[in-house]
Amino acid sequence: MWKKACDTAAKCIAEAREYNKQRWDKTHMEPDFKKGDQVLVSTLNFNKLKGPKKMRDSFLGPFTIIKLMQRNSVGGRLTEEFSRKHPVFPASLIKPYFQTEEDKLPSRNKDTTPPEIVEVEDSPGPVKKIIKAREIRLNGKDQSQYLVRLKSQTEDRDKLLCDDSIPDGNLHLRDSGPLGELKSLINDEPFLEGGYVSL
Repeated sequence: MWKKACDTAAKCIAEAREYNKQRWDKTHMEPDFKKGDQVLVSTLNFNKLKGPKKMRDSFLGPFTIIKLMQRNSVGGRLTEEFSRKHPVFPASLIKPYFQTEEDKLPSRNKDTTPPEIVEVEDSPGPVKKIIKAREIRLNGKDQSQYLVRLKSQTEDRDKLLCDDSIPDGNLHLRDSGPLGELKSLINDEPFLEGGYVSL
């Protein structure tokens, strides 16, 4: 009975070890560091660094690899500031150092296209008609805003303008009828359907 239990336990341990090895080998990659490479070292085991812990860098360096100790550890040349630290680090605590973004991602193409210059219109242009109106509070003052359709523009290009921004505003507001009628339209339907309003 005892021997059978020992054999079962040994078999289970061997199966678990094989399963763990398969899982590890599926995602694990051997480090490809070489002598002379520059690396950054994790500050996980650096206890006497200056400054608040939250503000410290996660990695220090760059340091140069001077010796490959084993498969998963390297020896580096540390600066005077860290000369009392043991200069051998496991590969899990170091990462390659890249001087520039181009060295890190050499296949990335640089976009040399100059940015597109967008011309801003100073004046909205000739007004075709005023569609709707509303009252808003701007900088502590009540103001009227109007949904304006410009000439040679479709309804999806309608603009919201204040009365002082409308070219020949007095003329158009007079022709559009009483302001109260324009404002009453806002409560009955959405401000603009099937398009957008640009300020």
